[in-house]
Amino acid sequence: MTIPFTVRPADRLPAAERERLLAAPAFGEVFSDHMISIEWDRQSGWHGAQLAPYGPLLLDPATQVFHYGQEVFEGLKAYRRPDGTVVTFRPFANAARLNRSCERMAMPPLPEETFVEALELLVATDRAWVPEQPGHSLYLRPFMIATQRSLGFYGPSDAYRFLVIACPAGAYFKAGAEPLTVWLSEDYTRAAPGGTGAAKCGGNYAGTLVAQAQARERGCDQVVWLDAAERRWVDELGTSNLFFVYGSRLVTPELSGTLLPGVTRDSVLALAAELGYTAEEGRISVADWRADAGSGRLTEVFSCGTSSMITPVGHVRSAHGDWTIGGGRPGPVTARLREELTGIQTGERPDPFGWVHKIV
Repeated sequence: MTIPFTVRPADRLPAAERERLLAAPAFGEVFSDHMISIEWDRQSGWHGAQLAPYGPLLLDPATQVFHYGQEVFEGLKAYRRPDGTVVTFRPFANAARLNRSCERMAMPPLPEETFVEALELLVATDRAWVPEQPGHSLYLRPFMIATQRSLGFYGPSDAYRFLVIACPAGAYFKAGAEPLTVWLSEDYTRAAPGGTGAAKCGGNYAGTLVAQAQARERGCDQVVWLDAAERRWVDELGTSNLFFVYGSRLVTPELSGTLLPGVTRDSVLALAAELGYTAEEGRISVADWRADAGSGRLTEVFSCGTSSMITPVGHVRSAHGDWTIGGGRPGPVTARLREELTGIQTGERPDPFGWVHKIV
């Protein structure tokens, strides 16, 4: 399925001002010149695709997304390589996950080829916004919202809009690759069986803000979420998945329907096996995390996600005491996986999986 795009060029930001903003971009604060917009309704399906100047949306106050929360989104990055080419990482995996989220949220799927074409058009047009600094990238935010004008909650919306915006990004965490300190949330849960935990939708994130505030009050970078039934099993961090390293064996919490199936998580599982590690999905309890860290059996823990990449976790704080993993320093397995995955994305390492998608 091919949807023709119309193009409305923007008045571009002067090059000197753009370079100033690219020098030290604050994540999610500065945006490129253009955005993508595609409409859907029950009569016409997907139509009205356009590349337009970045700017405010005109929406009726009764637009359903404001009241009933039908919304999903994705996140991925474009990288500038040393030879000047610009690539993205596994965009079809993000397209597939968007559609799984749409299915859970009763929203229409977007053809995967249209999703990728939209990214290609936006990044190629705003190529000057892809940073050249090592470790920096252009973060892409595709999202879909319900746009029917109605307060009646009788079923899914009759109209939607898919959009893509882009912002230059440096390191997600201020400490960069330094180990995180995380807060074990026991007062709140992120998702329950049968809920929307596996969908990438805004409501999952809004419900985490109070726990994230608790974490900040305690000097922590992120929240660790536990299962809703027993408050015993580790699910994920607030914005990323978790891996536990036992020497050369890696374990990540299994996909139970309550945590997000991260694209980076899936990539780490494949890459770890390629590098000779044992990589598996399983269940990690809080008690085992603490005991194994204390005994030294658990040698490393790291988080992984599109925004934060692979980041070591060095310290855990909780209402029942704190503990440290691996002396609180980055471990060799975490460092190697980060180096290898970043190298594939930037072209400094071979890509045996065919993950890299060239744009320009």
